Amino acid sequence: MDLIETIKEKAKQENKIIVLPESYEERTLKAADIALKENLARIVLLGEEKEIMEDASRLDLKHISDARIVNPLDHEKRDEYIDLMVKLRAHKGLTKEEAGEQIKDRLVLATLMIKNGDADGELAGADNATGDVLRPAFQFVGTKPGISVVSGAFIMIFPTGEYGEQGTLLFADCAVNPNPDAAQLAEIAISSAHTAKEIAGFEPRVAMLSFSTMGSAKHELVDKVLEATARVKESEPTLLIDGEMQIDAAIVEAVGKKKAPGSKIAGQANVLVFPDLQSGNIGYKIAERFGKATAFGPILQGIAAPINDLSRGTSVDNIVNMIAVTALQAAGIE
Repeated sequence: MDLIETIKEKAKQENKIIVLPESYEERTLKAADIALKENLARIVLLGEEKEIMEDASRLDLKHISDARIVNPLDHEKRDEYIDLMVKLRAHKGLTKEEAGEQIKDRLVLATLMIKNGDADGELAGADNATGDVLRPAFQFVGTKPGISVVSGAFIMIFPTGEYGEQGTLLFADCAVNPNPDAAQLAEIAISSAHTAKEIAGFEPRVAMLSFSTMGSAKHELVDKVLEATARVKESEPTLLIDGEMQIDAAIVEAVGKKKAPGSKIAGQANVLVFPDLQSGNIGYKIAERFGKATAFGPILQGIAAPINDLSRGTSVDNIVNMIAVTALQAAGIE
């Protein structure tokens, strides 16, 4: 059984409630139908029931009637959620009138359902920018204890088993932070290690990537990676992590032995932490296009509840996979 199927099987056992705000979006609705058919999660769709069912009929979707449908403009917990919003944003002076307008936004409503315990996770972004998905998540859900930065990881599955964990690696941050400082980069590494273990199911061996390996170059960009690595080693002494390291030293055993003798993870890394968003985003797309890797994600890390953001170029299959991933994240938070 491959990794994606393993994740799906685990998700089925968890029976989590996942809310999909973009019910009007065709790929999302098709993915919801598949997720319901395969029992990956209990699905909540946000929108007007008549419109959703008309779209489902037009697309010949057979299982949408099994979803719970919540109308953002008229639902039984509207007043309860407004009170919760005012409480959570009291320091910003949010009024009931302002909250009543904001809650009409599906992305806001989804996060409030999670905060109130009425849903376990959210998946959006097929039709919304990352900032729009994350803003209400920060406002009403927040980050995990000890984590101040949210990051995005991709699970990369290569057609050969040559590198990583029999061909599977985790890349981060490829989605959120343009230029993390050393402290943020350390948090990204820790979050990525947890994702590798909880979602991909393997013990993480983390390489902190750079254009230098173990002092081969001197530059302030290298210094940032060195400081981040030191921070992780201090806070997570049992985590297998090393850096700074070039990517060939991280994943090719012969190169790792030559460039980083004595390193416990050189040549064997299965988690690659990129120094900034440019390198991470370019790296995963090169791996996907040139290396024929299957990329699924981004899996958002560091939020206090599972709220995942899709690429607007996402596929139906990726949305289905991410519903399963979101369900597993929810199980890990319990």
